[in-house]
Amino acid sequence: MTVTRFQDLPLAERDREWDGDEAEKRVRKWAGAEDGPNAKYRQAFVWYDADDADEFGAYKLPIADVVDGELKAVPRAVFAAAAVVQGARGGIDLPKKDIEPVKDHLARYYAKMGEEPPWER
Repeated sequence: MTVTRFQDLPLAERDREWDGDEAEKRVRKWAGAEDGPNAKYRQAFVWYDADDADEFGAYKLPIADVVDGELKAVPRAVFAAAAVVQGARGGIDLPKKDIEPVKDHLARYYAKMGEEPPWER
């Protein structure tokens, strides 16, 4: 189980709608991962279970979508992921050791947006 490497993806427009299911479909196509996850697909997520990396269900906390052919971090997705890490929507089941690295990953996108993550307010 691991936190993905920070990709420093460009940001989508701040007001871009976020639909995780639709974004995931676009990411699969963009990554050429229709038959199974690959390294390109992984870039759209903050965390995945490395033991099951070949299963789509192993990937959690999506933060990116394909915009004009380019993978971009979507601010509303980053906000949603941060909220889930904070316990919204029932929270997320991650190993305790991964919580801080996940927060650090998300905090880098908050900084890129010129904001503080909710756990630092």
